[in-house]
Amino acid sequence: MDATTQATGDEQETREPVLDTVDRVSELCFGLFMALTFVGAVSAVTAGEDAGRKMLASALGCNLAWGLADAVMYLVRTLTNRARRLTLALTIQQERNAAVAVAALRDALPKALKTLIADSELEMIRARLAATPLLPARVHFVRDDFIGALAIFLIVVISTFPVALPFVVFDEVATALIVSRALTLVMLFGAGFALGRFSGAGGMRAGLSMMTVGVVLTMAIIALGG
Repeated sequence: MDATTQATGDEQETREPVLDTVDRVSELCFGLFMALTFVGAVSAVTAGEDAGRKMLASALGCNLAWGLADAVMYLVRTLTNRARRLTLALTIQQERNAAVAVAALRDALPKALKTLIADSELEMIRARLAATPLLPARVHFVRDDFIGALAIFLIVVISTFPVALPFVVFDEVATALIVSRALTLVMLFGAGFALGRFSGAGGMRAGLSMMTVGVVLTMAIIALGG
């Protein structure tokens, strides 16, 4: 195995997922809340033959639009952040005064980290950046950016079905509403559980907290006529 092959293999093994747990759960909750709010608002005025399919089509159309908008904004956010990092790297590389370059690196740090990282550590980063050859002149999209945008779109759209599909399965709107809201709460619990496990805060506690948010939102929708 040559050095290139080994480097490629190492990169594949350490490659981070396109969307992390927070991204995936956040988009799922966003889609659920959008569909829940839309179904709650429309269910009161949707009646008659084929009302369930009309409800599903309406909610799906809503989340298709929002999923597309969210996917596009993900691309915008990704390219903007990448451009910001490249600008910083080019600034550090071109700055002849090491102290000024270190100060620029410190300014770019999150506030919570500024007191935890010494100038000597930033100097090592500055030196590596200064020695890095051939930084790109501009940023561009890569394949994973579009995969991430597609994943966001699909998560938002797929989250429509647990909320709206019961209106197709059940003839009684009241029954469909109960099943829809129950499924939503189960999914919210799962989303909160995943976030809790990811953050180390405790899956059960986070799951119950997220489900409580769903209960409060559902009560607000009912109070508003949903």
